[in-house]
Amino acid sequence: MMNDQAARLRERLKSLKSQAKSVAVMSGKGGVGKSNFSLNFAIALGKAHKRVLLFDLDIGMGNIDILIGESSKYSIVDYFEQKIPLTDLITNDPKTDLDYISGGTGLGSIFKINDDQFQRFTAELEYLFKAYDYIIFDMGAGISEESLRFILSVDEIIVITTPEPTAMTDAYAAMKQVSIHDSTIPLTLVINRVYNRKIGEITFKRLSNTMINFMKREVTYLGTIPDDSTIMKAVINQQPFINFQPNCPASRAIVNISEEFINKSSMNETVEQSTTPFITKFKHFFMKGR
Repeated sequence: MMNDQAARLRERLKSLKSQAKSVAVMSGKGGVGKSNFSLNFAIALGKAHKRVLLFDLDIGMGNIDILIGESSKYSIVDYFEQKIPLTDLITNDPKTDLDYISGGTGLGSIFKINDDQFQRFTAELEYLFKAYDYIIFDMGAGISEESLRFILSVDEIIVITTPEPTAMTDAYAAMKQVSIHDSTIPLTLVINRVYNRKIGEITFKRLSNTMINFMKREVTYLGTIPDDSTIMKAVINQQPFINFQPNCPASRAIVNISEEFINKSSMNETVEQSTTPFITKFKHFFMKGR
């Protein structure tokens, strides 16, 4: 199985011409559907013929396995504790054909390893960046010192929130914290659990205006996901809702969001190719935190 996975990655390297785009999915608070979005968004990108790796970095709360109804042999913790190669950590879910790395409590360990270990980690991570079109990091709710270094290294950040005032306040706080450290990383908003599209648009405008007024930063609107009862049914059945009921309102919304994201990425491709690669920025933040 592990040899098959390595062979499949080597085959992908033959056809890909540039490195993957890195995306961090984050939220200001827990319970807004961030991991469920990350999972279904990654699957939707895969259905659009994109090569996607979902990397669960939700510290101590990694739940991609649970949402997908599978049990991974390894998690990111095993990379540091057992020296399992990154390629061997990847699980391919046969029902969705999604590649993912399970989460654990190992994110903080990345910044406590010695230089030789870190060089090995970044070299293997760089290999994965050549084997995919998108690498999506499902971050924990809020921002820690460790997760911030990951977040500041990516090409784009997708922030998940709901129309609830507390969720909006925490989403703004998270975007503010990122912007204080780097005002150039694109910020994109997805409004989850909306009763209608108008509420989603109003929520976005409020957050957008707040960011412009107080942080002098613009954010992009990626779309909304309706408050669809199918999502809870899918979670109970441990299936991604895009597979559980492909034609439900939530599934149609996630497909529209993935299409909008791909189109936006294509339009910005020239700009993205001139930006600093994830690995270079990640090494910088690692050395800075020593």
